[in-house]
Amino acid sequence: MPVKTPITIAYGDGIGPEIMAATLKILTAAKADIEPEVIEIGQKVYLEGFTSGIPDAAWESLIRTKVLLKGPITTPQGGGYKSLNVTLRKTLGLYANVRPNVAYAPFVHTNHPKMDLVIIRENEEGTYAGIEHRQTDEVYQCLKIVTRPGCERIVHYAFEYARKFNRKKVTCLTKDNIMKMTDGIFHQVFNEIATQYPDIQNEHLIIDIGTALVAAEPERFDVIVTSNLYGDILSDVAAQIAGSVGLAGSANVGNQMAMFEAIHGSAPDIAGKKMANPSGLLNAAIQMLIHINQPKVAALIENAWLTTLEDGLHTGDIYSKEHSKKKVNTDEFADAVIERLGRNPTHFKTVEYKETKTNIECLGESKKPMAKKELVGIDIFVDNPNMTPEQLGEKVATITGPLKLIVITSRGLKIWPNCMIQAPFAQHCSCRFQTSVDTKNLSTVTHMDLIHLLQQFELLGLDVIKTENLYTFDGKIGYSLAQGQ
Repeated sequence: MPVKTPITIAYGDGIGPEIMAATLKILTAAKADIEPEVIEIGQKVYLEGFTSGIPDAAWESLIRTKVLLKGPITTPQGGGYKSLNVTLRKTLGLYANVRPNVAYAPFVHTNHPKMDLVIIRENEEGTYAGIEHRQTDEVYQCLKIVTRPGCERIVHYAFEYARKFNRKKVTCLTKDNIMKMTDGIFHQVFNEIATQYPDIQNEHLIIDIGTALVAAEPERFDVIVTSNLYGDILSDVAAQIAGSVGLAGSANVGNQMAMFEAIHGSAPDIAGKKMANPSGLLNAAIQMLIHINQPKVAALIENAWLTTLEDGLHTGDIYSKEHSKKKVNTDEFADAVIERLGRNPTHFKTVEYKETKTNIECLGESKKPMAKKELVGIDIFVDNPNMTPEQLGEKVATITGPLKLIVITSRGLKIWPNCMIQAPFAQHCSCRFQTSVDTKNLSTVTHMDLIHLLQQFELLGLDVIKTENLYTFDGKIGYSLAQGQ
């Protein structure tokens, strides 16, 4: 008897229990060697007082099984509740979000019948680090955190995924023409790692034109790797272009653990009506079976699912008079897939998955010589509700010491000296101090110099809301210049 793989099951909220029951029924009929254990997470747990949406007992199950098949979750509005998905991804180290986007024409309508691309999204960093602050009455901040190890890990994963599944090209999407440091390091790492995979084509595109091309010519893409926010938006765009967000499954993968889910939400408006299409979660379960090294069962189920589509048994979300023979509910669709286990599609290519002994593991820890880091200045952010840029500049310029006021900016734009803006937004200002205007001729300073500077701000009655130290690395500045500086 084969040893059953323990997996953690979370039914979720809204339509979650219906589509999970249908999916598990199919897995059982296909004789998947799994041993499910059920946990309670989501809306009910939130309302019981767990602001994370997950109790300690659920963590214990996840740590034990290392695999989670999860239904969609409803996060209650207000009350300071954190996204459970983000919490799970970051806590469990699920750095890679893998979202296949495949067209199933003509049975599911799409303008791109040859579309077959995979989006691999960095899952832990960027703006989804969730670090936000309200700094003034009118200004809110969200920090975008990007690390070299995080970039190395996700880019390595994308190329390893392409190699494992016989993909031919990896495309990197960033906005490094604007965010030259955060997106710049992602692009730089991509270029470095691409040289290690001469058998795989590579290209880089700016995210805006890249997204436009995905919408207009998705057939030109194979594997796309990108950062967190871009990948989240792009994968929904791609899923909808492929035919239906309701068909797409998603894998969240780390080196030790993995979570599998549909990409759609909990759809509370149709919960309990047996209208939901279980295909998204079923496709996620197929990814799970490949992950736990049950590729034959994965292929068995996927071929039966494709055959069901070909036979025209469709739930309401994909039903059409032209290609559907019968509109079925959630349970009827699951039964139709089960009836077709062992059959192969005739329109679509029969699916085959090879056994693999190891999952993709990417540590992102390539060692490089540490750059020489030197402190050369500081940006001091102030809440300035009353003074004009000129008045603020005159006041701050009176500060003495080795650091001199170089420029005052607001939202990254220079507003002092010589402000060229007719009506500058001056409430939220950053005062940049360096030893020289010339960034190629900077002298180092000490943290005591910064403390002395901040003491003078206090004496001037200025409301300091944030500081950012300015560093050079091997003589190159590690911060952006202001627009207009």
